[in-house]
Amino acid sequence: MNKFRTCTIILTIIWLLTSPVNGQVSFQVGGNFTLGFPQNEFKDHIDNIGYGGTGHFAYHFPQSPLFVGASGSFLIYGRETREEPFSTTIPDVFVDVTTTNSIIMGHLFFRLQPPEGSILPYLDGLFGFSYLATRTSIENQANNEEVASSTNFDDITFNYGTGGGLMIRVYKPDKQDLTKNDLQAVYIDLGVHYIKGGEAEYLKKGSILIENGKLTYDINKSATDLITGHVGVTFTF
Repeated sequence: MNKFRTCTIILTIIWLLTSPVNGQVSFQVGGNFTLGFPQNEFKDHIDNIGYGGTGHFAYHFPQSPLFVGASGSFLIYGRETREEPFSTTIPDVFVDVTTTNSIIMGHLFFRLQPPEGSILPYLDGLFGFSYLATRTSIENQANNEEVASSTNFDDITFNYGTGGGLMIRVYKPDKQDLTKNDLQAVYIDLGVHYIKGGEAEYLKKGSILIENGKLTYDINKSATDLITGHVGVTFTF
């Protein structure tokens, strides 16, 4: 299986490097729905799938298959809501108390990909950071308006990763339209990344304990490896 995977990667790189690169594409801009699957030590502590979104921007170096860009992701890996009295002196008014566990990731990435075509495979290498935070907010039950909020716990660590995907063209302007605007094509973007995350401290669902009016945290500590999968739309200009 490992030999097959290695051969597939090598053949893909050769195909990318030998594909025509005469297109006029200069930039990519995209947005994706993203799922995050904890791996290794992280999976031992976090047993649910994260969900959220990713946006990216990339610049294409002319006459080459190389793109360089930046991306940002926001994933929620735990959320719980409970009903509480507004205060001890106003026990007949209730609010929703919501605690959210999230990960924000920022990356610089390098991408090998033909700039134009109906089907575009790509390979990525990326490095950046993961910011893990737990935030609690109070919301009005009548209109879900936030009344107050606080960050309970947070930590940040570096990460790096690799991955790839496939872009499938769903729209291309005709030549007359190309003279009127800079949009080159619209693609459906499907991809997977393996993120090797550094060690961090974080909370998970149920880690905030309240006993006799006192607040304590059940803090977890581990590497923060993730496999992320995404589906979305990318525009080329």
